[in-house]
Amino acid sequence: MAEDIEEIRKKKLLELQRRLAEQQAAQEEAARRQAEMEAQIQAILRQILTPEARERLSRVRLVRPELAQQVELILIQLYQAGQIRERIDDAKLKRILAQIEARTRREFRIKW
Repeated sequence: MAEDIEEIRKKKLLELQRRLAEQQAAQEEAARRQAEMEAQIQAILRQILTPEARERLSRVRLVRPELAQQVELILIQLYQAGQIRERIDDAKLKRILAQIEARTRREFRIKW
């Protein structure tokens, strides 16, 4: 009887260890895919943005990460659709940021 309980405990422990190993492997794979995707995004941005524009976008990312991500996705979509024919400089990026900011800005009004 005690041997049966010990055997069940060992099986449960092995099962838990197997599940933990699977979870860790899945997390590592997800992190690897995320890093790969981020590297691809940065490679595309290096192609389509001037160094000054990339620097501005990185500063925006510090303050407004959701806005920076939205701009990156839009730029990549335009690039993949073949609609970006020349590199985007700082001035063009400022205009793009202003347009997207205007579309997504929330205005709060307090009524008395």
